[in-house]
Amino acid sequence: MEQTHTSHSGATAATPGAQRRVLVVEDDPTIVDAIAARLRAEGFVVQTAGDGPSAVDTAQAWQPDLLILDIMLPGFDGLEVCRRVQAQRPVPVLMLTARDDETDMLVGLGVGADDYMSKPFSMRELAARVHVLLRRVERAALAATTPRSGILRLGELEIDHAQRRVRVRSEDVHLTPTEFDLLVCLANTPRAVLSREQLLAEVWDWADASGTRTVDSHIKALRRKIGAERIRTVHGVGYALETPAP
Repeated sequence: MEQTHTSHSGATAATPGAQRRVLVVEDDPTIVDAIAARLRAEGFVVQTAGDGPSAVDTAQAWQPDLLILDIMLPGFDGLEVCRRVQAQRPVPVLMLTARDDETDMLVGLGVGADDYMSKPFSMRELAARVHVLLRRVERAALAATTPRSGILRLGELEIDHAQRRVRVRSEDVHLTPTEFDLLVCLANTPRAVLSREQLLAEVWDWADASGTRTVDSHIKALRRKIGAERIRTVHGVGYALETPAP
């Protein structure tokens, strides 16, 4: 079976995803066709790959704006694809998993994925997530050219908005773009509890409560990087960023 296909989208510049390139990496032809059809309808230019090696080669040659990446692939898995692609150049990654397994999700976030979806999923939600991830990249690029003054320091935690860098005890901490935005959202109102729905709306621009597990998994990944004690869980409500007492 041919593993890589190119789509020449007939979408005009007025369509929401015009000129944006999405590489879909999935070995199930039915799922590939459904995702590609929906994204092309949204105005994206789409290529597909069906195994790990061809995904890495296509990403290097084609340089997509976003990657939709299944974890289970022939050749080598999606986690290795993510590692290799991110080593070439940073690109937002939406990870797909057939298992509703939080370990897979956390590992995916740990190797550079920005978001994940568990199968089965709706094409409407997938398209929405793609738009959200691309908007986040645009916001990050804008923030880099219009830096905010000063660096936010909360005890041993330091957030540099201009460079989108985080340090803990003067040591750099690598965060994905989503993790950085999540931390900034919590840090804007330190010690205040933000509900999962608030975080989902502000960080992901996603108002559907079905995505709250996405918030939980990103919080867990963030805790592993900045220290579990810095993010407090308020059961049944949400999360708060802990800060040193004044």
